[in-house]
Amino acid sequence: MLRIMLKSKIHRLKVTSVNLYYHGSITIDKRLMEAADILEGEKVEVLNLNNGVRLETYAIKGKPGVVCLNGPAARSACVGDQIIVLCYCLAQDNEAKGIRPKVVHVDGKNRITH
Repeated sequence: MLRIMLKSKIHRLKVTSVNLYYHGSITIDKRLMEAADILEGEKVEVLNLNNGVRLETYAIKGKPGVVCLNGPAARSACVGDQIIVLCYCLAQDNEAKGIRPKVVHVDGKNRITH
């Protein structure tokens, strides 16, 4: 049996911009993506702590400190909102028990704290 397991989490990012007229996705500081093992184009789930919205999109590498919701996702957050980005993987039942998600914590300027 295949299970969907949490692979990565970036906790409490601060939205730095929104861009309604971009094609779609979420732009995230490339260093944060690398630390969380999220690839460009990989599907992610975004949870907004300010309004409770949950959405699915894909990740795009950005400049240091940048977290920008693009396209329709831009309607789901305001600059300054705190979000959590989750990424999942498929694992066989016997592998699933050994998966330990990479969790990246950031400060108010989207810099890695641990």
